[in-house]
Amino acid sequence: MRRIVAFKRVLWDALGHFNADDGWSMASHLAITALMALFPFLIFATALASFLGADAFADTAVHIIFDTWPDTIAEPISKEVVNVLTVQRSDFLTISILVAGIFASNGIEALRTALNRAYRVAENRSFMFRRLQSIFFVFLTTFGFLAISVLLVLAPVAVRIAVTYLPWVEPYTGTITVWRYLVASTVIVIGLVAAHIWLPAGTRRLAEIVPGILFTLGAWLLGSLVFATYLEHFSSYASTYAGLASIMVAVVFLYMIAMIFILGGELNASIVRYYEARAKVPQLDRAGDASPATRPAS
Repeated sequence: MRRIVAFKRVLWDALGHFNADDGWSMASHLAITALMALFPFLIFATALASFLGADAFADTAVHIIFDTWPDTIAEPISKEVVNVLTVQRSDFLTISILVAGIFASNGIEALRTALNRAYRVAENRSFMFRRLQSIFFVFLTTFGFLAISVLLVLAPVAVRIAVTYLPWVEPYTGTITVWRYLVASTVIVIGLVAAHIWLPAGTRRLAEIVPGILFTLGAWLLGSLVFATYLEHFSSYASTYAGLASIMVAVVFLYMIAMIFILGGELNASIVRYYEARAKVPQLDRAGDASPATRPAS
């Protein structure tokens, strides 16, 4: 019973703060900013990868980002992304590519603002520090994707060599598709941990952010399945928005993803608030009365 009461308090606190602090509007801001930052990030990252000689980067980045999206949503968007990224570029150090990197960092700033509100903290770091940190995250993500693209190219070769000399490992090697899903899932988890720990103001321990991350992952999976089913059987986006249908579907999907992401931060903050409030309340003995050490004098 006590756990049920605690669960209700944490849940209502999280939902109440989400609603009171304009979480619905913040999710819209985060969704639109994410969509606006996606293409600049991929253009910047692909240009940097091409400059470094990693020509397979574009295909890998598209898979990492869109493999975890429902096919109905990902397919039309990913095709356009591939069309953009396959344009040959030799102008990595030009102003346009640098501007693309700055626009990509705006997506990181939107995440920071959403998490600051969710964790109920005031930002006290300088604008310059925040912007440099966001640009650093863009570079870090780019080099992470770059390393993964190299590994995915080398992985089939390594598997063939392993199977040749160790035939018993063949049933455990899987396919490149399985590895792509595994890598994409790992990138999402690492990204969530990094965002919750380093982006918002203040400090948090890993144990304090795990509940919200688990909620986010589970809700993303369930929400994606439900939304994909809705699009497949009940949606009228194509007849309503015609050629803009794929963009509208992506916006709605990203809005749902953003709302769940913010609620994950709200959940973490509410759990911490619950335990802090509980620590201030006198301990109760098994009979439910105040313990002798804390009973008021008669």
